[in-house]
Amino acid sequence: MVRMLAGAALLAIIAAVIVTTVPGGCERRGGIATTSDEETKNELTRRAVGGIEVVTINGVTYNLELAADNPTRMKGLGGRSHIDEHGGMLFVFRVPNRLNFVMRDCLVPIDIIFVDGTGLVTATYTMPPEAPQGETETDLLYENRLKRYSSKFTAQFAIELQAGQIEKIGVKPGDKINLDIVRLQNLSR
Repeated sequence: MVRMLAGAALLAIIAAVIVTTVPGGCERRGGIATTSDEETKNELTRRAVGGIEVVTINGVTYNLELAADNPTRMKGLGGRSHIDEHGGMLFVFRVPNRLNFVMRDCLVPIDIIFVDGTGLVTATYTMPPEAPQGETETDLLYENRLKRYSSKFTAQFAIELQAGQIEKIGVKPGDKINLDIVRLQNLSR
């Protein structure tokens, strides 16, 4: 009997060692080995922060910085004194919503294209720089005086480009922009 109990205990120890060294429930998703949906999301977001998304709009290719989390979306292109002709930023939101953008701390004019969850352009604008926040102006007063640029309808993405690009490439509401929507949604947090 003691021998059987010792054998069972040894088997239990071996099983515990195997279970703790082999990833349980591990599966491969898009080249990322993970153990949970949360880990997949974290890895995709880690890759997106500071990442570049190549997007073609009306035959012109842009290398867009990804803004897939709140701190990056809040900063946007603020503080930049130049935007490359084929550069800019792609703002990604997890859930479609009516979006409003402002030119907070932006030094150069910016074109913005709002895109819904199917890739359709909902609105476009050229946004001129705003006067900087005054020394005695509170954050709330500054934020409230900034002009809002609305997506007009629900949108899930916003693309900011060098001013003049919208006119140059002729993009307008109703046009389609091909985005990897599901993958981009998974990047957002």
